[in-house]
Amino acid sequence: MNRKPKDIDDYLSQLGADQRSTLEKLRRAIKAAAPKAVECISYQIPAFRFDGKLLVAFGAAKKHCSFFPMSSSTIRAHQKELSGYDKSKGTIRFPIGESLPNSLVRKIVKARVAQNAAVIAERKKRK
Repeated sequence: MNRKPKDIDDYLSQLGADQRSTLEKLRRAIKAAAPKAVECISYQIPAFRFDGKLLVAFGAAKKHCSFFPMSSSTIRAHQKELSGYDKSKGTIRFPIGESLPNSLVRKIVKARVAQNAAVIAERKKRK
């Protein structure tokens, strides 16, 4: 990144065509899975908030793109479907030009929406 991005469009405008295209597909899949999620920039990368809480994020590196479910338990829960991808506790890395399957993105995003809803419900119970 040459400069801090103002929004997701600004972030994507600073990338090469292949990275931009790959991440635009991911962005569309996230929006389709959580249409009420709000786009933002968090930690200088594109992210989505749902009910005020971070839901998921994504980004580009020199040799790969990343999807951040913001939850290690979500990655563990989808371990089998993610077996072909390089992953760590909070990151799913995939090659530039090779998008994650929309069905997998949808499952992960919906799982995160459910997690966020559970956290919010638990907080309301405590009050």
